[in-house]
Amino acid sequence: MAKKRKDSSVIAICIQEPFEDGSSMDLGAIKGEELRILHQAFIVDTINQALLLEDVDVRIYYIDDQDRKKFVKIIIDYIKGKFTGTNATAFKNRFKHYETKNERWGIRVENVFTDCFKIGYENVLVVGSRTPTITAPMMETTLRMLQKSDAVFGPTPEGRYYIIGLKGSPKINLSDFDWKSPQIYSNVAEAFTKQGLAWSELEIWYAVETSDDIDFMVRDINQYRFEGDEHTARETEIVMERFLSGLGG
Repeated sequence: MAKKRKDSSVIAICIQEPFEDGSSMDLGAIKGEELRILHQAFIVDTINQALLLEDVDVRIYYIDDQDRKKFVKIIIDYIKGKFTGTNATAFKNRFKHYETKNERWGIRVENVFTDCFKIGYENVLVVGSRTPTITAPMMETTLRMLQKSDAVFGPTPEGRYYIIGLKGSPKINLSDFDWKSPQIYSNVAEAFTKQGLAWSELEIWYAVETSDDIDFMVRDINQYRFEGDEHTARETEIVMERFLSGLGG
């Protein structure tokens, strides 16, 4: 039996490759080095929001690959130089990073859940690396919903996921499913229902994977600023401003 941890919840950010099972980051004119820089900003913003939750650990998982190791090192070094005060303390005490085998997406996600439950976490949220506008309250809502559910799913308009939360154990084998399928969301949810497991659904949100998604992202960042939120997706905003001013790349 896994030893119960002081912090019973963890947010696991899985770094996605440019082309994963059934999805990709095709952002039109943003490609190459600019795409890499923007993706790094997405991850920094997601880490920053996750660390705002008290008593919740944060992990990132990435494939065992030299380019990805360099990619993650840039992110970590940037955060160490950027975060101050309580943010810096939270990063030092509650953040870790781990390498995984380069396997298909369903296997990688399943292994992340298995790893987190094995070391004693009770609640595990897996978030992708293409959702820079996800907020700490959204993650907190997921954890709260897990108090009454075996799972919480956050759907995208395409029928995929932007967040999956599980409680207690992996419940089902996510590697058994075809993650290239446009019905992956309904397929997994149906499997939970068939086993008599209780699951809840978050609001529809999006991963930034197309030029249209960039428009959604910019709209939401502008709305956050209008509401007085100067922090959510701030790193992403900085990078986009550089691109728009011709200073990126």
